[in-house]
Amino acid sequence: MKAMLSGFAAIVIIGFGAHYVLESLDFSSQDVFSSPNVRVN
Repeated sequence: MKAMLSGFAAIVIIGFGAHYVLESLDFSSQDVFSSPNVRVN
């Protein structure tokens, strides 16, 4: 049970960490996959 709970905690920590790291690197799908001819907003 302890291993499963620590695994869930690791998933949450990795998920939030990946979100903030990718946001700081501007790797949103909107920025990566839209061309200059697409109006987004």
